[in-house]
Amino acid sequence: MRKTSRIVYRFCVSSLFLALLLAPPVWADEAEAEVEVVSTLSAVDQHRRDTLLFGTETEIANLIQTLRSENDFSFDAELIDAAENTRNRNILAGVFNFFGEAERSGLEDRAIRAIRERDYEANETVLAAVNYLGWVNAHQAVDTLKELVSSRESQFLNNAIRALGRAAREREESETAYETTLFLLDFFTYRNPSQENQREIIVALGETRSSASVSFLVNMIQDEGERVVLRMAALEAVSQIGDPEGMDAVVEAVSSTDPSVRSSAIAALAPFSGEAVERAVLDGFRDSYFRTRQGAARAAGQRQQASAVPFLRFRAKNDEVPAVRNEAIRALGAINNSESMAILDSLFTERGNSDAARLLAAEMLLRNDADTYATRVVIEMDEAQRRRQTALYNGFIRTLTTAKSDSLESLARRFITTGGVIESSLAMELIVNNEFTHLADEVRAFLDERRGGASLARRARTTLERLGLELEAEVDT
Repeated sequence: MRKTSRIVYRFCVSSLFLALLLAPPVWADEAEAEVEVVSTLSAVDQHRRDTLLFGTETEIANLIQTLRSENDFSFDAELIDAAENTRNRNILAGVFNFFGEAERSGLEDRAIRAIRERDYEANETVLAAVNYLGWVNAHQAVDTLKELVSSRESQFLNNAIRALGRAAREREESETAYETTLFLLDFFTYRNPSQENQREIIVALGETRSSASVSFLVNMIQDEGERVVLRMAALEAVSQIGDPEGMDAVVEAVSSTDPSVRSSAIAALAPFSGEAVERAVLDGFRDSYFRTRQGAARAAGQRQQASAVPFLRFRAKNDEVPAVRNEAIRALGAINNSESMAILDSLFTERGNSDAARLLAAEMLLRNDADTYATRVVIEMDEAQRRRQTALYNGFIRTLTTAKSDSLESLARRFITTGGVIESSLAMELIVNNEFTHLADEVRAFLDERRGGASLARRARTTLERLGLELEAEVDT
């Protein structure tokens, strides 16, 4: 019996061993899948990855510019690795600027090292590192930036002051902003900074968002003998900090004898509220200096100030400065009540109005109520084409690209099937914005460059990818 059991046992073990030997390894499927992923990596992406690993400084710098223009962050790891392992000024400056403009972290340690070892780095690299630390509000860089400011190296000083303010920006349970504010005030008062440096210090005080500097800034705003450029910077800084202690000085500055101070004061009202502030905004519409009127319109829009609608209507239709008219129209759209929408309707509908006014009014109407106004904008677009008003026609097309309404499906279908390059591009944008996925096959037709050229083929590919659809149509089996 035991002998039979041993025989059976050996047979089972041998069979199992043979099965394991003949079967593919457990990881074979995974390896095969990995190979498939690598093989399906686009040639463009593979070339870009190889460029970052093996390219020259010029090739890498050019690629960074391309990634910036495409807003492509899929190679962050490779870029960080490149920055960590080079002192090449073109590569480093390009990477710092690319990451900084997008406020993407990951390079803080490398930037701090560039500042500490600035004797061995190009000035361009150091400046880019300083700017990057400010852009990403790098709290850990405050001490390094203070050291750089204290060194008074003229080629870095202005950038370092501003970056220090941003890096020290107030956070919960942190004394960094307060201590940095005292450092900057001390530098302003006792270190005899240049006039240009003085302005940068005031800007940096606003960047910290610390209330510790408000009394200093208020005194500067109220000092009629102070340089205008510093009073303007102080107004902006008080607005950034937003402490109510600074409100009265800002309201008072709206009546300043200097037009630049008045316009800066109107812009600085944004974080404050109350009857005095609303009156100051309305006073701004009566100012002879156009920038103050423009600032009043912007402030009214930001505050959704209904009492400003009659002033905005008048400015939108009558102001002699186009920038003021445009800002008034935007403010009417931001306020978005029945009165302001009626004014926008008349600006859009009356064909005697300027193209700029009609287009901007249409944009505001679509933003607030696309379901009601999309069809009407399409009608006016077709009328502009009939009248051969090419600029107005193309303007309406651009305006419609951001609209979201089911009523635009017929326009998207019409343009994707019979339109030219501009119309087809609009159709694809409408399809993405409104998720008209049932028009996917019409989009796929443009993947063939013979249909509309390389540009539309790229647009079609992007459209399908943004919708999460396959490039090839699925076939039922």
